[in-house]
Amino acid sequence: MVPFEVDPKSDLPLWVQLRNRIAYLINDGTLAPGDKLPTVRGLASEISINYNTVNKAYLSLVSDGYLESTRGRGVFVTDLGAKEGVEGDGEADAVLDECIVSCRELGMGLDDIERAMSRKIKRLKYDEARERGEVSARIIDFEKPGARAEKGA
Repeated sequence: MVPFEVDPKSDLPLWVQLRNRIAYLINDGTLAPGDKLPTVRGLASEISINYNTVNKAYLSLVSDGYLESTRGRGVFVTDLGAKEGVEGDGEADAVLDECIVSCRELGMGLDDIERAMSRKIKRLKYDEARERGEVSARIIDFEKPGARAEKGA
């Protein structure tokens, strides 16, 4: 059983609430690697929500690596430590985890978070290079080179 209560005051879609709850239960050890989760239909019936909502949450967790789905066997909690190699539990990891959780609560997917973080890092690198005088203040054209040729520029 997955303990879950809908938060009617939350702005998050129901599938994101469920996804975050299951991810939390995995991260805090309540759901251990190898544990079998209820079927999509079973969980939907158990917590009285739509089948498609549960399915969307499960699919998100599978794509994020929290769960593994095996046709005919079911859905199981993934051993994240074995898949990724054991990462250090340093302060930087904790800060990054908090950042990712906050972004997920905004409804962002991991690919969206990765793109946003990459853009932010590139901007910070540029700003630091400019402060060191390595880059002059000028307008940068981020357009693809082929796009300018098509416009006749």
